[in-house]
Amino acid sequence: MSDNKEVWKPLSVSEIQDIFNKIPIQWWIAGGWALDLYLERTTREHGDIDTLILRSEHLILQKYLYGDWEMYKAFKGQLIPWRLKEKLDSQFDNIWVKKKGETTWAFQIMILDSEEEHWIYKRNGKIRMLLKDIGLESSSGVPYLRPEIQLLYKGGSSVIREKDVIDLKNVLPKLSDTNRDWLKDSLNIQYQNGHQWIEIINSYVKNNLRTESP
Repeated sequence: MSDNKEVWKPLSVSEIQDIFNKIPIQWWIAGGWALDLYLERTTREHGDIDTLILRSEHLILQKYLYGDWEMYKAFKGQLIPWRLKEKLDSQFDNIWVKKKGETTWAFQIMILDSEEEHWIYKRNGKIRMLLKDIGLESSSGVPYLRPEIQLLYKGGSSVIREKDVIDLKNVLPKLSDTNRDWLKDSLNIQYQNGHQWIEIINSYVKNNLRTESP
């Protein structure tokens, strides 16, 4: 749904920062913008902008946005109004937001599930990480999702788009061995019969070792 650029007029990263810094919750930039923040450069055009929050704090977020913004639950191809004080269970993890009275969408809110101090990957609960470790911060103080986790969300989707492969190839050279291995191991857990990105990662490592050899 978010690829429908005709109805999107996304906010900038700094505009998101201005809004979310006034709300007493944890939050992170996600999606392609998170990867660009990690790379410290804009690698491509972005048709939308994604933010992340914890499920335990979604009603706090709604309280602060309600009135100025209209919020809709994205579910099975439909957009359903998110009623005031409506607690969302785990089947709802994607909220579309637009300025009240406007027709263009401004940003998306993705809701993360957690258990005690751990983030849990919804597509396979064996994959998790301490909440304190899932984010990084840009030089201008913008929190964003770690690149290896963002790439897992992209690679672990049922539909991998061309831009997702481009994102992977842009980020691989900057990832540490540890973070690259985490991504590969996580894909192996989710896809026990193999995954095309594992081949891309292995090929990158092999070529890089060949280049570094005397």
